[in-house]
Amino acid sequence: MLKVQLVATLSVAVVALLLSGLNAGVSAVLGGASVVLGALAATAIAKRGANQTDPTAILLNLLKAEAVKILVIIVLLVIIFKVYGQLAPFALIAGLAAAALFSGAALSKLKV
Repeated sequence: MLKVQLVATLSVAVVALLLSGLNAGVSAVLGGASVVLGALAATAIAKRGANQTDPTAILLNLLKAEAVKILVIIVLLVIIFKVYGQLAPFALIAGLAAAALFSGAALSKLKV
C-alpha cells in the first residue's frame, strides 16, 4: 500500500507541477512524503507487537502506531513550513490528502 501512496503523491505532484509550476510540484511531494514517512514509522511500531495474542495489547499497539504516525506527520509539516520558503500551501495539502487517503489502508493491510 505504500507504493499506492507514492503513486498517488506523485500523480498529484505532476498535476500541481503542470498547473502551477515547480514550487507547487515540490510542495505536493513534500506533503505526500510526510504521510508516507509517518506510515513507515507506524508500520515499524505495529510490527513490533506482531506476536501478541491479547486483544487489548494488539489494540494498544495499533493506537501507539497511529499516534506515532500523526506525530511524525506534524513534525515533518512544521519543518517543511519553516524550511521551504516557496511553499504552495494548496499543493502541499493536496499531496498530503492524496497520501493520507491510502494511509489507513496501508496500515490495515499490514501482514503481521
